[in-house]
Amino acid sequence: MSDTDSFIDEVTEEVRRDRLFKILKRYGWIGGVAVVLIVGGAALREYNRAQTEAAAQALGDQMIAALDSDDSAARANALDAITAETAGGDTVLKLLQAGALADAGERAAAVERLNAAASNGEMPVIYRHIATFKALGLQQDSLPIADRRIQFEALAQPGAPLALLAQEQLALIDIEDGNAEGAITRLRDIIASAAVTSDLKDRASQVIVALGGALEPAAAPEG
Repeated sequence: MSDTDSFIDEVTEEVRRDRLFKILKRYGWIGGVAVVLIVGGAALREYNRAQTEAAAQALGDQMIAALDSDDSAARANALDAITAETAGGDTVLKLLQAGALADAGERAAAVERLNAAASNGEMPVIYRHIATFKALGLQQDSLPIADRRIQFEALAQPGAPLALLAQEQLALIDIEDGNAEGAITRLRDIIASAAVTSDLKDRASQVIVALGGALEPAAAPEG
């Protein structure tokens, strides 16, 4: 490389530096703001997480204290005085309130809390289905068979979290409706399911035997 070329390269590099310094001098504040935003955002997320954890801890402590009473009415009143700040906390609170109210004999109020939890679209399906299932259980003597059947059928759809338990309730409704054969068929389907628990399988088997049915359908005669 000649001295001339070397000189030109040095001048070019110097010009680049001058331009860079001018740009930084003019727009360098943008980088500073970006750093502040990044650091501030991280600090805010950490603060919000700490606040959320503190709120959840406080809610849990209040629930435990409310449940400490041996009196159902006192538990219900103590739980009713608690306020949850998140959708998840509110759903758990409503489930606990409903349980205390049911134990205290206030079924209508318990059903109201459970239905409120079941209609919370922000919560996962399993929590909404649990609330609906419990509400239907409390209305066994007051809700018409047709209405209970419709709602349990919605819970018994394939893939639903409480499908087998809902099928068991539908079998009991079949018995209540005088359809023993339909109940036996449902209970056999429950027993055959790969997802059935041992307790549910035992209950289904006992009901089939009590109805005079066989645990397995009779084999078709050979032609």
